[in-house]
Amino acid sequence: MTTPDFDHGPLAHVDCQQGAEGWTLVFTRALPQPPQRVWDVLTDPDQLRAWSPYTADRHLARIGEANLTMLDGMTSGNIPTTITHADAPRLLEYTWQLDQFGRSVLRWELEPIPGGTRLTLRQTVRDAEWTPKIAAGWHLCLLVAERLLQGHPVKPIIGETAYAFGWQTLRDAYAARLQMPRP
Repeated sequence: MTTPDFDHGPLAHVDCQQGAEGWTLVFTRALPQPPQRVWDVLTDPDQLRAWSPYTADRHLARIGEANLTMLDGMTSGNIPTTITHADAPRLLEYTWQLDQFGRSVLRWELEPIPGGTRLTLRQTVRDAEWTPKIAAGWHLCLLVAERLLQGHPVKPIIGETAYAFGWQTLRDAYAARLQMPRP
């Protein structure tokens, strides 16, 4: 089932790299807002709640411990998180531990480009099979973030709701782009 008239747009540029910590999905997309504005939606708990699968117990713009709370209904409870880098408005990096991913590192890089920001997310997970699933989820979340940035907020597309917005199609397309077998 898909929601009529929903356009999830083109796929983002993606890559998957194997390293000592596991597999890193590299997900890059351009946003038509300046880096400071994008930084705000990545770090402010109220703005996170409006587009991402989690919110935070504090602003994420400073290094240290934080708790993230998943909003997607698939993971419960607080997730202890450590912000390891916070260099506004260029770099935000943190680690968390989720049962399905293992220890995960999320690194958000913001680069000014003509007309906006190049956002590069690097998320490291234990198993490569998660990378197309994660890409599909971030694709939908960042569509919602972009609408928020444009002043036209929509409800977050998280958890099982994502199925109605083409998550499975996106997962399969990202698996093909990453040259991974379909699940």
